[in-house]
Parts: sequence; structure tokens; C-alpha cells
Amino acid sequence: MRNPIIAALDVPSAQAARSLAAQIAPSVGAFKIGSELFTIAGTEIVRELRAAGAAVFLDLKFHDIPNTVSKAVAAAVQLDVQMLTIHTSGGLEMMRAAEQSAQDAARQLGRPPPLVLGVTVLTSMDAQQLTEIGLSSNVGQQVERLATLAVKAGLRGLVCSPLEIVALRELLPANIQLVTPGIRTGAEKADDQKRTLSAGEAMAAGADWLVIGRPIYASSDPKFAAEQILKTLAVGEPGRARGQ
Repeated sequence: MRNPIIAALDVPSAQAARSLAAQIAPSVGAFKIGSELFTIAGTEIVRELRAAGAAVFLDLKFHDIPNTVSKAVAAAVQLDVQMLTIHTSGGLEMMRAAEQSAQDAARQLGRPPPLVLGVTVLTSMDAQQLTEIGLSSNVGQQVERLATLAVKAGLRGLVCSPLEIVALRELLPANIQLVTPGIRTGAEKADDQKRTLSAGEAMAAGADWLVIGRPIYASSDPKFAAEQILKTLAVGEPGRARGQ
């Protein structure tokens, strides 16, 4: 079985990212590059990880007019990433443009298209925060509404809280891949993630991929932490992200 762990390189420098990646590479299936690292290290860190054979999840959550998002996705395909994110709240046409751009750009380069993942409701948000921005206070309903729209737009995957996995599995086609942040071991201090589960619980609920950040990078021993999480999943040898 492939390794479903996507380790978040949410660190403040390219050197810190290189060091962390080197420590935990044997125990993870891919690396996530988010806004902090990409802003400081740029495309070079993506190229370094890909040159080393690692799968990359580019988590920049594109959200703009369809044409702009389309171009951003094409640029990400040029970097040969395996996954990338867009906000489903950008609407149907933006999501369609993103998926079409991924398919077209990958075809021109002769490689598999990256998995364009729609972000529904951030795992840091709860009912009160949804109400504050004028949305339904029911988090589950909002997630399901946006997830259904994403599938209509042709997306092949979604980012969702572990707590929404079961409902989405019942609602969506079986081939939709679910990527789940908000993974905690129970040993961490309270933080801004409000809708969380353990790695094993999320996989049992039906997740395809687990984005794991603070339980690994904030650990005093990231290598050991990654190894222990992998052992709880009993997935065997580390694998590759689909589409690599």
C-alpha cells in the first residue's frame, strides 16, 4: 500500500525545509509546500524536492477570477507538482477553469495532470466564524454544498476536515480523493485547528491522504514522530503520490 502521509513543510526557510525533509523522507509519501515556505523559498524548493524524487503538494489555495487561476494552475503544472489546491468558494467557473488548465498543461508536457483539490471550509473555522462572514452556520451543510459544486465542476479531489469524511463518502462518487488536514495525535497543545481526528481515525473514516504538520515538524524529534504515525497506519513501505 502507498504511504498516505503528506508532511507539511510549514517552516520559515528553505534550509529548515531541506533539513526536515531529509529527516522524515523515509516515513512520508509526499511533502506539502504552503504559503509561508513558498513565499520565502519560491519555486526552487519545489524543484529541489522533485529532483530528489519526492512528490509535492503545492498548497497555495488559488482563489481569483477564472483566467488568473487557470494561469496559476498551468504554472504549477510546469513545476511538476502532484497536487495543488484551489478554494471551492471561487465558484463553478473558476473550478472548471482550474481543472481544464491542469489537464491541458499536463497533456502538452506529456505527464499526468496534478490532482486539483478543492478546499471547502478551512479546518480552523467553526459555526460562529461561518456566521460572521455571512454563511450558513452549519459547517457540514456548507462543506457538502461546496463539495457537490466541486464535483460538478469536474474536480477529482477535495480537502476536508476529518469530521466531514464519512458524510462526503456517502454523498460523492467513490473516485473522489479526500485529503485531510487537521490530524492530531492528542499530545499537542490546543491550536487553531478546531475539527480534528487522529491519523488512524481519519483513514478509517475514508480519507485517501493525511496532511500532517505540527505533530511532525513541531516535535522535538520529527523523524521519530513521523515513524510512529506511520506505524499506527500499518501501511508498509512508503509509497508515491498518485499521479507522480
